[in-house]
Amino acid sequence: MQQSCTVDQKTLVTLLSSMLPICSKRTTIEATASICLQIGNRELIMKSTDLEIALQVSCQLEESTFTEPVTILVPGRRLYDVVKEFEGSIVCSLQGPSLLLCAGSAQVKLHTASPEGFPPFPERIENLMHIDTDILSEMLKGVAGIIPQQHVNSVLAGLSWEIGPKGIVLTATDGHCLAQTKSAQYTLAEYSQWIIPRRAVIELQKIIELTKERILFIGVCGKQVVFSGELFNFFTKLLAGTFPQYAPVLQRDSFMPARIDRQQLAKALRRTTTLLSGQFLATQFQFEGSIVRLSMQNKEVGALEEAVTLYEYIGEPCNIRFYAPYILQGLGAFPEEQICLFLKSSTRPIMFEASKPSGIEIVYLVMPVAATAAASPTG
Repeated sequence: MQQSCTVDQKTLVTLLSSMLPICSKRTTIEATASICLQIGNRELIMKSTDLEIALQVSCQLEESTFTEPVTILVPGRRLYDVVKEFEGSIVCSLQGPSLLLCAGSAQVKLHTASPEGFPPFPERIENLMHIDTDILSEMLKGVAGIIPQQHVNSVLAGLSWEIGPKGIVLTATDGHCLAQTKSAQYTLAEYSQWIIPRRAVIELQKIIELTKERILFIGVCGKQVVFSGELFNFFTKLLAGTFPQYAPVLQRDSFMPARIDRQQLAKALRRTTTLLSGQFLATQFQFEGSIVRLSMQNKEVGALEEAVTLYEYIGEPCNIRFYAPYILQGLGAFPEEQICLFLKSSTRPIMFEASKPSGIEIVYLVMPVAATAAASPTG
């Protein structure tokens, strides 16, 4: 008797879309281009890995005649491309070395392979804590954009996670900017710190959005960190090394506070970037009284002069040079119409801070550009 199972197309394509970026990355093992399917009597378990991150998801079956679990490998990209074009329920059955997929009058047969060459997944997960996915998503949004895709210091291509008695602290820096989000709602008795690769952070954000799970468990499995929901386990290896000691640069003793309209500042900065033309040119910021004056000149393109209203600034006049895109990239994480900033002198950073209604604290810091910095291509 031919064994078969039935699965909902919408559920299956959603789960496969979260696995596609993982199985699409080339590795030294050919089998990682496939998704490992384990078909059972009640659920379908799917696994994908690129040797750095791995994802296991489960999908409830509508019907199944499989009495014992059967495990096969199916090319990941091909499986996704087929499933996304189906509608309604999909009937899956094995015909020799092939997987037959049927929906309505459509039938597609895909070649399969033995699972023997597929990398094994960790089995023993030690859950440490749980967190609301809305909180975690909000924290990740505030820092993920600062993580560089690659850096000469490999640990900077990752996100520092610190969890302890005082809560969770996520910190990212590229050496020019630093972003940090904190929450005191979730704590651990013992302090832990991990450096999670940028790729894992980006994929975790996508998985949370796709699965729409409300609670996430954070745990460890050997030297990997695991994020688990009701439908998935997401594994990531950690970056080796020591994250920079960022605490001293966040000290703001003698810094003067002020407030500024976020949208006005962002628009002025975007106008500034239109004149950069691929060059690293600093913009002059002159803070004085109720005005911050922005000025930038590109001899090959043109010049900009603009004033933005400044609120509650009582410090001495202060002239600082910043590379406009560095400030611009962090402003999107702040929801307020007016954001709080702190500054001290032309050699110290500018810091933007906010406390969100969810209890999350966010800090965004940008280092100034030295007056002697030469123009160079930004790449």
